[in-house]
Amino acid sequence: MNVRTGLATDFWRETFYGFRRDNGHFLFQRVESDFSAEVTIQGQYEMLYDQARLMLQLSETHWIKAGIEYSDGLPCISVVITNTHSDWSLMRLPADEGAIRIRLTRHHEALRVQVQNPTRLNWLPVRLGYLPPTSVADVGLMCCSPERAGFQVTFSDFTLGPAISRDLHG
Repeated sequence: MNVRTGLATDFWRETFYGFRRDNGHFLFQRVESDFSAEVTIQGQYEMLYDQARLMLQLSETHWIKAGIEYSDGLPCISVVITNTHSDWSLMRLPADEGAIRIRLTRHHEALRVQVQNPTRLNWLPVRLGYLPPTSVADVGLMCCSPERAGFQVTFSDFTLGPAISRDLHG
């Protein structure tokens, strides 16, 4: 799926920047249990904060977005977890690849983000976080471009299924 973002789109709540945005692009399906979602992301990152991710949303005040974000001239792995206020973690990609595969898993209240190492094909842990447990949630593909319009991203090989094993080191 190819997507081109609208102007000044984002999901963010309060922290540091002092504003709320809830107008990013989000194509989702409802889930009623734990799950693992995966997608391969390739984007034409050019402007600060261009981003393409997986997202899980419980409400406008409780969600996670995990994927690739352009920061300081490079695409990075980025995770934002919002429990009323947004936080942000960022790290350089493990390799300079055009496409990156991301996995988001929900184990009840625990959210697990992993990126696939493109050379070894194993999964590297990125973040373990928390959202309140709920009976239903929306999960899917998300992209936005807070500083412009026209960020182009391709999502491919999206899968959504049962949660992977809770084993963190295997």
